[in-house]
Amino acid sequence: MPELMYREALNQALAEEMERDNRVFLMGEEVGRYNGAFKVSQGLLDRFGSARVVDAPISELGFTGLGVGAAMMGLRPVIEMMTWNFAILAMDQIVNNAAKLRHMSGGQLRCPIVFRGPGGAGGRLSSQHSQALEANYAHFPGLKVIAPATPADAKGMLKAAIRDENPVVMFEGERLYAIKGEVPEGEHVVPLGKADVKREGKDVSIITWSRMYYFCEEAAQQLEKEGISAEILDLRTLRPLDEEAILATVRKTNRVVIVEEGWPLAGVGASVVDLLQSKAFDHLDAPVHRVTGLDINMSYAANLEAAAQPDAPKIIAAVKKVLYREEG
Repeated sequence: MPELMYREALNQALAEEMERDNRVFLMGEEVGRYNGAFKVSQGLLDRFGSARVVDAPISELGFTGLGVGAAMMGLRPVIEMMTWNFAILAMDQIVNNAAKLRHMSGGQLRCPIVFRGPGGAGGRLSSQHSQALEANYAHFPGLKVIAPATPADAKGMLKAAIRDENPVVMFEGERLYAIKGEVPEGEHVVPLGKADVKREGKDVSIITWSRMYYFCEEAAQQLEKEGISAEILDLRTLRPLDEEAILATVRKTNRVVIVEEGWPLAGVGASVVDLLQSKAFDHLDAPVHRVTGLDINMSYAANLEAAAQPDAPKIIAAVKKVLYREEG
């Protein structure tokens, strides 16, 4: 399989879906002439024209609302947020309109729309540009929320999201765009709502998603040298959760560490813990441990930014704690 960067995989998905279905269009800040802030839309304006690759003003609430209206009328918009930090301004349209349209119309209207863009810490961008906000959107009925880690999943899940009849919120780790990975050629669609075991193991399950997967893989490789076999379950979809995959991995290993970039209070990981204690309590041989971002606003300084986020040493320490291989 060819290797593509994460941004190239997204670009390929957009191009293929725009070619397949002329109802699909892309809209957002700098998506056209500038080719996107992270170059995800490279070349799409030249290929599909300004009617389908639409440069929007700096008005997240406005162009998000325009996209919701277009979806109501039968088009299939992809709305790019330059960063999910800015999309806080558009939450009213996403949460009160897109997510509730089927309910408020008594099932008469659909809203097939994708909201996508970078999230999480981008590297010395300080507190207003470094937030992992996926838990905010996973809270709301009516939305599907996805956060692919690999280029292959990024392509396949974006294609699935564009074809979905419901509003889909897609988080792309800001530091993932240059990550390379194998991407299947031809038609490649990854079903939403299905987690993926990225690494088989027998001693402990590490549950994660998005950029944190790479820290988990680094930790698992180091643990393997110490004779500890860690399984990595990449949730990929945060709403709806793949409950069966989560329960299956804990039945296999009996110990769980959850790794998420966001803050600890009301995080997606907390919902996973609740699922485990209610439906898999008898399979747990140790309390579930969560590794999260610190409960603080992000600092600008590189050393403090790194200290505030999960990393391989923190994950290793958590794994050893649930295995009772060190005190504390």
